[in-house]
Amino acid sequence: MRPTHLAAAVALAIASTSFNAAAQSAPSAQDIAELKAQIAALQAQVEALQAQADAQSDVNITQAKAIEDAEATKGKVDKLAKLVNDTSISGRLYYDLTNIDDQNHGVKTNKSGFAFDIKRFYLGVDHKFNDQWSMNLTTDFQYSSAIASTEIYLKKAYVQYKLSDAFVLRAGAADLPWIPFAENWYGMRYVENTLTDRLKFGTSADWGLHASGKVAGGSMEYAVAALNGNGYKNPSRSKGLDFEGRLSYAPTSSTVLAVGFYNGTLGKETQTVNALHNAERVDFLAAYAAGTTRLGLEYFQAKNWNNVLTVATDKASGWSAWGSIGLGGDGINLFGRYDRTDLSKTLDPTLRDTYYNLGVEFPITKGVKLATVYKHTDQKNALLTKDLKTDEFGVWGEFRF
Repeated sequence: MRPTHLAAAVALAIASTSFNAAAQSAPSAQDIAELKAQIAALQAQVEALQAQADAQSDVNITQAKAIEDAEATKGKVDKLAKLVNDTSISGRLYYDLTNIDDQNHGVKTNKSGFAFDIKRFYLGVDHKFNDQWSMNLTTDFQYSSAIASTEIYLKKAYVQYKLSDAFVLRAGAADLPWIPFAENWYGMRYVENTLTDRLKFGTSADWGLHASGKVAGGSMEYAVAALNGNGYKNPSRSKGLDFEGRLSYAPTSSTVLAVGFYNGTLGKETQTVNALHNAERVDFLAAYAAGTTRLGLEYFQAKNWNNVLTVATDKASGWSAWGSIGLGGDGINLFGRYDRTDLSKTLDPTLRDTYYNLGVEFPITKGVKLATVYKHTDQKNALLTKDLKTDEFGVWGEFRF
């Protein structure tokens, strides 16, 4: 019952009492005045109670809205916190400042001279939806003074399903089984690509379906992929799928033995263009890596890599040996590498590529490294129809977060 109604009821009760009393004896003027005063006092008390109730109601409404707003804000903060906690951002920057002496049959080319190059800049975003589902997006940017332009690509863009460590499935553009694996053991990617990547007998990522996993307590690892074949820079449609795979065995956490394969048309066979040959590649790797010490040997053999659409067939094979060792407790490393490749064993048997580098690496701080390096590359054949020679000296760097 509201206070105004209560006041009326009380007044009626008092009046009734008064009338009952009046039935026995007529009230005096003083009795009536006292009765009016009592009713007025009671009305004032009722109005005070009404004001207090209204004020408390306003407080309750304000408190309820504040609680509702706080809960809504907390929900937004929780969602933002989950997004931040489930998302990570990474980056890698490869750069150099060098002088190049590039010669073709003894004559300097326009590649010669000083330049600062951004060799690669990878910016990656990983998001985890739950323990099984996640996704990755990684851009690939480079500036090259050799081509006087900048380029940007999607290096990786995939959705991942992880059933367990033994089975991980990726759909989209992702790392291929061989080259990123070899880079990891080599450890000097910011200075130079690994053997097959440097000579363009392979690529590091492509669009397709990728499966990998670790078994036998993690000592055995496999990776297979069904691909478009054009590489991550060219996601165009091809007539069939290419296949790449790798199987590796790690006797210890510091050693590995691995074998890989590739078979396909490199995306060159379409509905209107028939491939005459499949490109094939077989890879082998043995490596050791512990602390600042790294030793490794990589070998590959390829068939028709550059002859998918030609009548002629060809073969190539090569090997790469590398090593690094610490020069004290400051993380300074001495490293070197030597590659030797027969580029055309059938069509031009004397065509050979020789490459080596020697350098010293200086870690500046966490995620930042510099290296002073000398590189030499030599490609020529016995008839000297091809005679390319490059000497390069300078500083290479890596920034990683």
